[in-house]
This record gives sequence, C-alpha cells and structure tokens, in this order.
Amino acid sequence: MKAQSLSAVFAGFFFLPGAVAHPGMEAVLEQLKAQDCCDSTELLGDLLYLHPTDLTPVGRLIEGILTGTTGGESDEPNNSVPELGSTACQADTCCVWQYIVDDIMVYFQDRHGQCTNAARAAIRLGFHDAAGWSKHTGEFGGADGSVVLAPEEAQRRPNAGLQQIIAQMKIWHGKWSSFGISMADLIQVAANTATVSCPLGPRIRTFVGRKDSHIASPEEGLLPSPFDEPDFLIELFRAKTIQPRGLAALLGAHSTSRQRFIDATQFGAPQDSTPGIWDVLFYNQTLGPTPNNVFVMESDKKLAKHPRIHEIWRTFARDQARWNADYAREYVRVSLLGVYNINYLTDCTRVLPRAVRFWK
Repeated sequence: MKAQSLSAVFAGFFFLPGAVAHPGMEAVLEQLKAQDCCDSTELLGDLLYLHPTDLTPVGRLIEGILTGTTGGESDEPNNSVPELGSTACQADTCCVWQYIVDDIMVYFQDRHGQCTNAARAAIRLGFHDAAGWSKHTGEFGGADGSVVLAPEEAQRRPNAGLQQIIAQMKIWHGKWSSFGISMADLIQVAANTATVSCPLGPRIRTFVGRKDSHIASPEEGLLPSPFDEPDFLIELFRAKTIQPRGLAALLGAHSTSRQRFIDATQFGAPQDSTPGIWDVLFYNQTLGPTPNNVFVMESDKKLAKHPRIHEIWRTFARDQARWNADYAREYVRVSLLGVYNINYLTDCTRVLPRAVRFWK
C-alpha cells in the first residue's frame, strides 16, 4: 500500500458496529498484509506521468528497478576510458566519472582493504541529501546536493557529524566542477563508491544527470531520529515511497556505522563488530546478544522486533545476497527521491570498482 496504514484499512473491517464478514474477506486481508510488508514499487519523478512509449532505455531500466522487475546491482566490467580532456572523453558522459571515482576511492579503503570513516560518512551523506523529501514536499528537496550547497541544511541537528565529509565534497567538486558535474551527482556517486569499497558491499546501479539546488530541503522532520518509535519510522519512510521491507534493508547500512552523538560515553562505538565490512552481523547483533563494545540504537532494536519487519530482519541476518539485492534496489530509489528528470539520466555504473564478493 502507499502511505495509508493497514490499521486505517482494518478499521473498516473490524471496528464498525455490526460489521459482517463476507466471502473472500480473508483473501483480501492477506493481500493487504502482503502489500504492507513487501517491496517498494511506486514510481518516482517524471516516470509517474510519462507514457511507456516515451521512456528512454535508462528510463525503462529505472522503471524496472523501481517496480521490482529489474535488480539494483550490476557486475558490468569496469573498462578503460579515454584520456581525460580528450575529445573521446568529452563525448562520453561517464568518462570523467571514472577519473572522479578513482580519485575518491583512495579515501574509502584502509590498508587492510576495509572501508574507512570517510566511506561511512559518504554513505550517510548520500542518504541525508536524498531523504530530505517526501510525497508531501512537492518538487523541492531530495537528491539535489542541498545538504552541501545550502548552509542551513548542513547545520540541522540530524546532519551533525557530516561537516567533515561536506567539506571534502566541496573540495572534490571544486576540483572537478569544470567538467560540468553536479554536486547532487557527486554525492550519490560517492555514496555508491563508498558502499562497494566495503568488502561484501553491493555494486549499486549508479546514474548521473541530477540538478543542483542551493535551497534547503523544505522542512525539518524528514530524516529519522534514533529515538523515533517504529510505527513513526515506518510511516516516515512510506511517505518517501519506501515500504517496511525497504526500510529494514536500508537500515543495514548501520553495518559500517559508528555512533558519535547519541551517547558520549560510547563515542565512536561501531554498530556491529565488523564496521569495516558490509556484512549481516549488524542484523544478528541487533537481535542480540550484543557485544559490550557495540552500540545498537534503540530505534533499531525496536524495529528489529516489529511485526511488520521482524521476519525480513531475520532473513537478512542469514542471507547476505538477499540483503545486498534488497539494499541495492532500495538505494537506487533513495538516490532518485526528488529527481524529476529520471528519464534523461545516464547509467554510469561501469565506473564503479568491482565488488568484493568474499571476505575472511
């Protein structure tokens, strides 16, 4: 279902005086429950109103990812590109992005090949830029670079701790802006590069062509808080077209996270025992038992036990491939929130590093 909650629907069945069940009602309820628990399939941006015959190949690809008929990961080869500044490179939209990814990748892996603080900050920044949007904000906010470009947004409390990566984004953008890149794209390309830099991380389909905005996202309250209750978070994400299963998948990014501001006595504590690796240990340790040196948010603990999320949480806890696939598809959605030229984006996934599929 969209933003409407099952409780509102069920009220019509169970709480009206004298309501009488009719044949087939059980099947209807099961269908509603299935819609409530499962994949996010709503279209976004310009794909909402374009006729299928007007879709570009990229538009059709993204439509497939959003509706669940196409996966959000890609293993296409990372091929060599022409020399930077050459005519051939200028003719290839993705060419400069290969050089950018090679430039920023060195910040995202340590000497052991695990992902760094810069990587986890870039992942968080990608979400915080895009998630400043909902179906109620209109054509403002979203993946438009404003978390970096609008000083007001960068200073909001939910963005605490992002100042260093914001400063680094400005440096990278200053270095590469003469090639016509947008800050909005740089943030999302960096987030996906950071994700795949983590061992076991998915290689998420990556698109460029977003437009920048220097206007802060329309309102506060669009980003989740570690103190929010599960039902509030579920509805918050539904307003972003993300269903409970998608929310559970996205929360797995806490696998590489370290908390800094929730509890000062545990500054820098990881949210699972392997913060440099994109593994499912976060899902297991959130369910418990949790090691003493690991910090688990109360909101994550509660969501892990929530009836709309518990089963998929347990599935992710034992199935790395399933989590990666779900995360990739949901993060493609996140990276397109508030984007209204989706049909005219360019698929530049090929510039990302290859995924590290096995790690000991």
